[in-house]
Amino acid sequence: MNSARPKVRIARALGIPLTPKSVKYFEKRPYPPGEHGRGRKQTSDYKVRLLEKQRLRAQYNVNEKQMRRAFDAARKDSGKTGDALVSRLERRLDALVLRAGFARTIYQARQMVAHGHIEVNGRKTDIPSAVLKAGDVISVRERSRAKGPFLVAREGGYAVETGAPKYLEVNLPALAARLDREPNRSEVPIVCDEQLVVEHYSR
Repeated sequence: MNSARPKVRIARALGIPLTPKSVKYFEKRPYPPGEHGRGRKQTSDYKVRLLEKQRLRAQYNVNEKQMRRAFDAARKDSGKTGDALVSRLERRLDALVLRAGFARTIYQARQMVAHGHIEVNGRKTDIPSAVLKAGDVISVRERSRAKGPFLVAREGGYAVETGAPKYLEVNLPALAARLDREPNRSEVPIVCDEQLVVEHYSR
């Protein structure tokens, strides 16, 4: 069974490609899966907000409990709750491993962290949901650098054409990156109307 298929179905249901492999499938069939995928479906304000929340969850590969916790924390910030929510999710360790070009997908990034291949400020950190702050440095552990995925990463095999986002300073040859500052929403490369997510949780 093709391991990409389940994520392709999710991508089509949410209207966004979630992995590089799913892009070609999504472009070929950019409508929801199932025999009624192309047809018009009645929707509601609740469904629209729910779909946007699911899109955001899928792009960061977080469960509902983690998402709710991030929202509750963002609501306490002084700025716009939606911007704070995206910033908090973007500063998760697994998300930054992906943005730095150390991993090809958010799923691979999560696995790299969970398996103990990543350090934060020189200390092994195996918690993908750890939220970093400005000045924190991410690096691949010395003992892990000879592994295949990191050899690919060092050569830029996972880096996106647009380069790393401006809030992240990356040194691929050294397999290291530093979070220079909190991300601005306009710089975060996700597809989401975060205000709809805020409305979903605020209902």
